Amino acid sequence: MDSLLIERLVGMPWIAQHPIAYPALEVVHIAGIAMLLGSLLVLELRVWGLGQALPVRPLARLALSISVSGFGVVVLSGFLMFAANPAELLSNNAFLLKLGLVHLAALNAAWFHGRDSLGRCDGLARAQTVLSTGLWLAAIICGRWIAYL
Repeated sequence: MDSLLIERLVGMPWIAQHPIAYPALEVVHIAGIAMLLGSLLVLELRVWGLGQALPVRPLARLALSISVSGFGVVVLSGFLMFAANPAELLSNNAFLLKLGLVHLAALNAAWFHGRDSLGRCDGLARAQTVLSTGLWLAAIICGRWIAYL
């Protein structure tokens, strides 16, 4: 797709030019990441056996509602940052890798819940939590690299 067409379709260059808008979006994006990853880590540690006094399913309802809310914040703020300069981001390998890692993390989450890993808390469930954390951390690293590539 032509970069000029991309700019016309989703471009919001005023975001990049505004003295506060882009940095504020970055702060919101990081807060969303904290909500997403922080609550996932609590649940994943429970799958590993920590906090056994806490029932898995009620903890999961709380943690996942926070994670989904955080993901929503990340998607909205991320789209607005993307709209500030879409053509540049679409040519950035770190950005493309980040999107791929987020997609893999979502597939892993669907697999985790589809096989009822919360009900099992078995070796595969624990492996899925390690994969989840690894994918999200790799996506965060790629997000930081975007500015340097």
